[in-house]
Amino acid sequence: MDKKKIIKLAKKDFEGAWAMTPQTLKKPHHDEEYPRLTLKTGKTHMLYDTVAQLRQAYLNLGFSEAVNPVFIEEDHIYKQFGPEAPAVLDRCFYLAGLPRPDIGIGMDKIEKIEKIGVNLKGEKLNNLKNVFRGYKKGDISGDDLVLEVSKALEVSDDVGLRVIEKFFPEIRELKPIASKTTLRSHMTSGWFITLQNIHNKRPLPIKLFSIDRCFRREQREDASHLMTYHSASCVVVGDEVSLDLGKVISENLLEHFGFEQFKFAPDEKKSKYYVADTQTEVYGYHPKLNEWVEVATFGLYSPIALAKYGIEKDVLNIGVGVERIAMLLYNQLDIREMVYPETYGKWKLSDREIASMLRINYYPATGEGKQLMDDITNVFKENGDVTSPCEFTAFEGNFLGKNILVKAIEPEKGTKLLGPAAWNKIYINKGDIIGVPLKDIEDEKAIQAMEKGISTGISYMDGISAYAAYKIEEMVVSGKDKVTVRVPISRSVSDINLRLDDVALNYITSKNKAIDVRGPVFCTITCVVKE
Repeated sequence: MDKKKIIKLAKKDFEGAWAMTPQTLKKPHHDEEYPRLTLKTGKTHMLYDTVAQLRQAYLNLGFSEAVNPVFIEEDHIYKQFGPEAPAVLDRCFYLAGLPRPDIGIGMDKIEKIEKIGVNLKGEKLNNLKNVFRGYKKGDISGDDLVLEVSKALEVSDDVGLRVIEKFFPEIRELKPIASKTTLRSHMTSGWFITLQNIHNKRPLPIKLFSIDRCFRREQREDASHLMTYHSASCVVVGDEVSLDLGKVISENLLEHFGFEQFKFAPDEKKSKYYVADTQTEVYGYHPKLNEWVEVATFGLYSPIALAKYGIEKDVLNIGVGVERIAMLLYNQLDIREMVYPETYGKWKLSDREIASMLRINYYPATGEGKQLMDDITNVFKENGDVTSPCEFTAFEGNFLGKNILVKAIEPEKGTKLLGPAAWNKIYINKGDIIGVPLKDIEDEKAIQAMEKGISTGISYMDGISAYAAYKIEEMVVSGKDKVTVRVPISRSVSDINLRLDDVALNYITSKNKAIDVRGPVFCTITCVVKE
């Protein structure tokens, strides 16, 4: 069934349209079914490659991995940041949820429900009321509401959904209500909660790291800001922890990525959860970058904030922005393009990738057919310049159990067996697909394609010979007694039996690139079954 029809139907009858979605599925090709279907190795994302390297670097330094809370209650921000908390909360996302309403079932609703053929006699009405009570109390989740309503009414799911949609608009019209719970904006918020629970349960020093997402309500997302980012953070808890340890750990951690020299400078931000004047910026020199760049921040947690969690020990914290490191290592200029290349990245296909997407379309399936394809190509190679009218035998003999005669012919007088473009080779250059003649090249694009482009190794005749052999196989199998293949002029890749993947075609079209495989081919191949 046409997907567009189902999408249109869904606007009127969602459940009915959804029930019809299996009709949109297509039966896969035999070779694409289990167990013949196989998977290929995929590609990693540079951001998570960086996460993996940071993770290993921390492990190498003797840190154990931890997972910190993501949902942070507002009062924790006040404990940790003190007077600075309102400014910090301005950049936090608050979680909101839909309330569970009181859902009444009056006589008007009962009459309307019964009008669509749903009987509410007996226990069904009480069962429906019990479902809504259970939903209000949280005993029934929103995911299960349609199922439970359908069970209570003893109807199918699509009817249950229709009842909810049409007669209980209070569910559809619910508005989210904000809570006091925030999404973690700093890994520090999670560390305080984690350390509160373990600081006196493990031998000192406690060395932990966590690499995970944080969320900030930025005014906008741009080349250097995202609303979610990864923090590679660690803590060291001990009776006496010095700021010098932060320098040593930062150096050892970042040397893993090729940084060779380091500078340490006071951070102007002066976050209140750190001891005054201990917040330090780390700058590293990377020989590939040939410049100094900020790569980390560290400091000692304030005893004022720690005391609110019952922690009387020293705590060193180091934070590294994963996206920051990844951008430096992979020479990325826009954080959006790096993290979300599918959404923000500039679409780029290399000439090599485009070449891999251009293939011969119809191709002989049998060994005899592939040999015949070569025989056809060879007869044209040997006699292509012969003046017409002329004909040459490409193959005569047994083929798939039939005695056939295959000829290359040109009946028209005063031309040649083949047109001048028949042996053009196809190149890819800067996204253009160009048919390049073997000699007497005058077009500048063709010259550049041959000198700097990628050769596909395919000539016009390669595609035509493959098609002819394929059609002769088809003729023999279908019981026909003759077939003629003629290609006068090539105007597109399909004229010479080539197929360009839709991805490559979309790319070439969107980038205003060219597909130029024009040219006179004038190739005729005949085949007859002999008695």
